[in-house]
Amino acid sequence: MAKLLKPNPELADMIEKKCSGLNNWYGLIPELFPNVKYIYGIMTGCMEPYLKKLRHYAADVPLISADYGSSEGWIGANINPSLPPESATYAVLPNIGYFEFIPLKENVEEHMQENGNVSFLSMEPKPVDLTEVRVGEEYEVIITNFGGLYRYKLGDVVKVMGFHNSTTELKFVCRRNVMLAINIDKSTEQDLPFAVEEAAKLISKKKLEVIDFSSNVDVSTDPGHYVIFWEISGEVSDEVLTECCNCLDRSFVDGGYVSSRKVDAIGPLELRVVRRGTFQRFLIIT
Repeated sequence: MAKLLKPNPELADMIEKKCSGLNNWYGLIPELFPNVKYIYGIMTGCMEPYLKKLRHYAADVPLISADYGSSEGWIGANINPSLPPESATYAVLPNIGYFEFIPLKENVEEHMQENGNVSFLSMEPKPVDLTEVRVGEEYEVIITNFGGLYRYKLGDVVKVMGFHNSTTELKFVCRRNVMLAINIDKSTEQDLPFAVEEAAKLISKKKLEVIDFSSNVDVSTDPGHYVIFWEISGEVSDEVLTECCNCLDRSFVDGGYVSSRKVDAIGPLELRVVRRGTFQRFLIIT
């Protein structure tokens, strides 16, 4: 890299001056890039927790959620880019591939009437095609594409929000199998950021923030328990961390988790604080 790029002291001084002149780096992006029109990227799912920080750096610069796609192929286009990323919806591109959807909410009575005494829990829901989805319902996406994938489950959970012309309009909800589970609990990737945000309010009073976070389940103990990893911007007392840990535990609202905690089928949540830069080092390694 040194052969391609040379040091630019003037540019470095300019960046340092601009950064030092900002209050907590608010509006850093338009300050460094005055011609920026908008910021475009993946801002749904597991990226959504970072929107608050991105808005801080972007100030009034619009944030636009990227179109909905995967390594297996494109799925939908963001037809309302002016909407906040949290409200982004995607019109399915029916010419990209053949899409089917596995219902995540089935009508138990219909199954019992049609199948007698067959257990509902043992049944695999039948996929429906693009014209059979229902507004307001959630589905897992299946794709058959020109690359040779046949009825491939993407693992994405989407919600049908309506229709754009004649094609279905979807909202990305979460990944289906990315969850914490020990007993009968199923805490999704939506539940984790919510719990972290609630607990982080306790350290925001100290003008500190959670830089990044992750999670795991520890089943080496009996009973097993959730482990949450935090990287914090400064030092926090043990007393405050204990409050944060208790708040995290209370903020997981999945019915299976709450009931399992009440009967001690799941142990108390554990909060671990990692060194500054830990998550960045993991990104470099991986």
